[in-house]
Amino acid sequence: MPKMTADLSALPGSPKPLWTSAQLQAYYGVSDWQVRKWRKAGMPTVPVALTSPRFDIDAVKAWMAANAPADDDAESPQLAAVGA
Repeated sequence: MPKMTADLSALPGSPKPLWTSAQLQAYYGVSDWQVRKWRKAGMPTVPVALTSPRFDIDAVKAWMAANAPADDDAESPQLAAVGA
C-alpha cells in the first residue's frame, strides 16, 4: 500500500494552501495590527468557517502591487510598512 503524503498541496488538482495572519506577518515582517489595517483597506481574504479569515498569497500579492505607494506618496496607508 502506498504511503500517504503529509504535503497535499503538492498533489495535482489539490486546492492551494491558504495563509494565516501569522504567516502573512512573518512573510512581510509586520505586526498583527498592520495586517488588520490592510484588511480594512481592502486586502482580499478567504472566509473560513469557525476560524479567522485566511489569505490567498497570490491575491494578496496582486492587491499589494495594485496598492503600492507611488514614489511621491511614501506614506500610503495601505503599504506604509511594506516597501513593495
